[in-house]
Amino acid sequence: MRYRFCLSLLPAAAALLLIPLHGQAPKPAKKWTALRTPDGHPDLQGFWTNSTVTPLERPAELANKEFFTEEEAAAFEKDRVARENAQAKTDIHYDNVLWQSEKYSKGVSNRRTSLIFDPPDGKVPPLTASGQKHAEALKEAARRRELSESAQDRNLAERCINWGAEGPPMLGSTYNANMQIMQNGNSVVILNEMIHNARIIPTDGRTHLDAAVHQLGGDSIGRWEGDTLVVDSTNFTDDTNFRGPPSSARQDIFSSRDLHVVERFTPVDPDTILYRFTVEDPSTWTKPWSGEMVMRRMEGPIYEYACHEGNFGLANILAGARAAEKASK
Repeated sequence: MRYRFCLSLLPAAAALLLIPLHGQAPKPAKKWTALRTPDGHPDLQGFWTNSTVTPLERPAELANKEFFTEEEAAAFEKDRVARENAQAKTDIHYDNVLWQSEKYSKGVSNRRTSLIFDPPDGKVPPLTASGQKHAEALKEAARRRELSESAQDRNLAERCINWGAEGPPMLGSTYNANMQIMQNGNSVVILNEMIHNARIIPTDGRTHLDAAVHQLGGDSIGRWEGDTLVVDSTNFTDDTNFRGPPSSARQDIFSSRDLHVVERFTPVDPDTILYRFTVEDPSTWTKPWSGEMVMRRMEGPIYEYACHEGNFGLANILAGARAAEKASK
């Protein structure tokens, strides 16, 4: 059986939202009426990508500059793509470059200098006292990860359990940042290419799971506010994989089981969904924070990401650690 690890990405005709004036937010789109499902709600179904070069947090050199001009956005994207293409061919992830043809634009998401827009500085807020304690515990976990005493010491992505791309919130991935949305009168399903999870979001008015029940992806329930799908997620674990692309997001961001995420999916034209999220976790950050990115329609289908099959990396990491132990005796 052949496995395919990439996806034909966005057609060149797909575009981002509107062109802003100099450093200002894009103008509102012209009134557009979304296609409807039989139950009267906007039809979000199809194949989408949230691939972008926009970083999660605003680079220091951009200070409080929230939006690029059109010219600045183009230059920023060109620079980021050039950095990716400059990877050495001996780099273990040089395949990222091969899968991302230059003719497919990742784009700067809505001309923003960072996905985070609140706080205004575009940064994840400081840790609380309990968050700092959690950070110290994670340092010990990182030490054990390097020792590789067992498979459980390695992270969720290496173990093909959870890549983090499916969220919530959905922060994208380095490659294969693609998804398929399916919808009926009772639920919305988001199938992410990375790794393999189908996130089922009930929209039938049910309440959250009992507070004693916790899941890696939390418990998501949805409701419609006009043309916007609002998704409320709670019941997370302390091990939730809070991860965006390493090229554009810090890899040391974590959360606790007190995490609460509210997402808003708003179709703004036939090929664009504006995705906004607010993250709150009083056990981790001193205040909530919010972000925004653009989901662009793309050509399907979603291909299987065969994470376990042919994955010799984890076994070799453990074998290498045992060999190193033996050599040190």
